[in-house]
Amino acid sequence: MLFCLAVGVPATVALTPGQDLVAFGQQITVGARSPDLSVAGPAQVVQVGNTAFDVERLRVWGPLRPQLTLGPVQRNAAAQAALDPEAGPRLRREAVDAVTGGFLAWYLWGAVLLVAFTLAASAGAAGLRTLLVLRAESRLPGGQRTLPEIWSHCVRGAGRMTAAAVVASVLAWGTAGALAYAGAAGGLGSVASLSQLVGARHLPPEPVGPPIAGFDGAVIGDSRAARLGGPPLPDGSPDDVACRRSTDSLAEQIAALRGDRVLNLACPSATVTAGLRGPQDEGGRTLSPQVGLLRQLQGLDWVVVTVGPNDVGWIDFLLYCYGVPDCADNLTQGEFDYRLAAFDRVYGDLLIDLNDLPGRPQIIVMTSYDAFPPDGVPSDVPCPDSRGPEEFPGLDAEKIALLDERNRAVNEILTAGAQAYGFDVARPVLRPLCGSVRAGLGPDLQGLADPFPFHPTGVGSLRMAAAVTPLLDPPAPRGG
Repeated sequence: MLFCLAVGVPATVALTPGQDLVAFGQQITVGARSPDLSVAGPAQVVQVGNTAFDVERLRVWGPLRPQLTLGPVQRNAAAQAALDPEAGPRLRREAVDAVTGGFLAWYLWGAVLLVAFTLAASAGAAGLRTLLVLRAESRLPGGQRTLPEIWSHCVRGAGRMTAAAVVASVLAWGTAGALAYAGAAGGLGSVASLSQLVGARHLPPEPVGPPIAGFDGAVIGDSRAARLGGPPLPDGSPDDVACRRSTDSLAEQIAALRGDRVLNLACPSATVTAGLRGPQDEGGRTLSPQVGLLRQLQGLDWVVVTVGPNDVGWIDFLLYCYGVPDCADNLTQGEFDYRLAAFDRVYGDLLIDLNDLPGRPQIIVMTSYDAFPPDGVPSDVPCPDSRGPEEFPGLDAEKIALLDERNRAVNEILTAGAQAYGFDVARPVLRPLCGSVRAGLGPDLQGLADPFPFHPTGVGSLRMAAAVTPLLDPPAPRGG
């Protein structure tokens, strides 16, 4: 009986397979974490390909400490539907029911395995006990019992032993299940948010430099906002020179449209982790995190954010599609999905930083524009920008559709995150390369023959600013 409790219960916890289920479009495996010698411990969440962490609020006495294995993260319609105001509550209830049912199924399978283990152990113990009885009977000086008497004695003993072991194991498993339920229910009863449940490890960038006043708004982000290829700022700071910020950048265009004083912190190659939330090496300088500088701006009314393409390495996939006959292979799709999931996580940290800025300025997140027409390049339009160098296949309609689809995936993350925090979303519409030629101010995007292909021109920067300004609150009147 002691053997079944000391060995059988931990072995059952370790050997019972997790139960696979789907919740919010995500693959989840429900089970229990491997037992140890402690009398109590926390539940655990494991994210495939990322990390495992203890859920300290769900502390359970006994060996059954729940474990949820998640991932890899899927961006699909079911996940998006969880954010829908109408369908979301029903889907959340269904997800809770699915996880609860999965753990109950795991628990019942564990009970079956424990009973099987106990019966097997009891059979082995009964056989050993029978051998010991026969050995003892053989050594008696005389008057040994008959074989039927010995058999009857051993069967009765084995029956009592097996019954006691099974009852003890079932009671122990039931007690462990009750303790697991009590620990989980008690822990969840005091939880009001996901961060309270799994613990918050968010560390915002430290403020950089002295407090700064005199600006109405600021622009943070990447080369699209810095406006690579434009006229350099006269008397620009060392950071302006390193980041090649131009006189027709997004910040300057918004300032011209509204009359605001706008600080441009955007820099080429910036990502969320290296540029916005962390330092960035660019132009021979180590630049301070843009959010750290942003936290020192006093009296700020608004902030425009441009991120995304650099975080997923969009230019890598673009150049790959230029160079191979077919770029819709599983390897690069898997790499894109991995990068997209990583961006989803770090973008969440950025949104927290922006939400906690001093003075709570208005936040506008800008989506990424399409570089080529969504329907492909018309056959009657000569376009060297889609063909590329002669030795490479270039882009066709299928490749352009794939690139547009991946750009939409980035924009879906940008939009969903911004809306979750109540931020505004600016959706610039720039005339793509290889589109129909129209009379006007010139192209919106630089082509392959230009210094910085696929980046906005001065006209494109103005269109981006025009997508932002309608979303901004009216400028405050200035004193004379």
